Amino acid sequence: MSIISARHITKSFTGHTALDDVSVEIPQGSVYGLLGPNGAGKTTLIRVINRITIPDKGEILFNGKPIRQQDIYRIGYLPEERGLYKKMKVGEHAVFLARLKGLSRHEALVRLKGWFTRLGIEQWWDKRVEELSKGMAQKIQFIVTVIHEPELLIFDEPFSGFDPINANLLKQEILQLRDRGATVIFSTHNMASVEEICDHITLINKSHNILSGRVDEIRRRYGGNIFTAQFRGEEEKLRRATASLCEVMECEHDALSGITAAKLHIARTEDVRHCIAAVNEAVELRSFAEAMPSMNDIFIRAVNGTLQQ
Repeated sequence: MSIISARHITKSFTGHTALDDVSVEIPQGSVYGLLGPNGAGKTTLIRVINRITIPDKGEILFNGKPIRQQDIYRIGYLPEERGLYKKMKVGEHAVFLARLKGLSRHEALVRLKGWFTRLGIEQWWDKRVEELSKGMAQKIQFIVTVIHEPELLIFDEPFSGFDPINANLLKQEILQLRDRGATVIFSTHNMASVEEICDHITLINKSHNILSGRVDEIRRRYGGNIFTAQFRGEEEKLRRATASLCEVMECEHDALSGITAAKLHIARTEDVRHCIAAVNEAVELRSFAEAMPSMNDIFIRAVNGTLQQ
């Protein structure tokens, strides 16, 4: 069952169409990634789901019914543009925000103290917000987003500003929230995070939904014909020699060894042998092997329009 059904959403601003007939189904109890380049329309879709922005056309269903204003209290939203009142004490500010979510002062204190201990920031309770680092402030904002235990959580670029240790901590918390029954939507540019925690994704590009599905199914569907070639020689020679046979997705040169690793997409299986021969002729080929594409590979090919359906 879908907790959110976005049906044929269109939204235009002056001289710009942010969303053009976009439809998305968010399964209940999943971690759902909204992906896309800057300006693709991800944040606009999130704002439409939150009723911050009203679409020009289309509708949002929440648990199968048209979303209402009161449903917003069943949603937790952490926007990309974040802010806290700098002069307030951290604990006082968190209680204030928790009470806005409908909690009593007592319940807010109990839940907040538990979360502060869980994330190792209890010593910051009586500090002023202006003393917090960016990452610490984002932990506070994460806590007040989830504190009322909403059915649906929406995070816009949740890992921005976190070091790897705290980003991993946040990922684990998101997975635990899902395991306790919450549905999580988040937008991100971090493809590694998508592979680690997402069950489903939608890729939005130029205001359109161009790819949706389960992450494992998408990787299987577009998993064929990706190869890595390691070679010595000039990258440009390899690109010229293989221009009609494959797409050179990326090249990474190791200055110490003098070896370049190229990632190639060969659309037609019958061209694999010809491509190997062309590479071997153009440069000193050291190895050639098939590789499973990452979500980053699929993202780049989809945005560039080279992803074969």
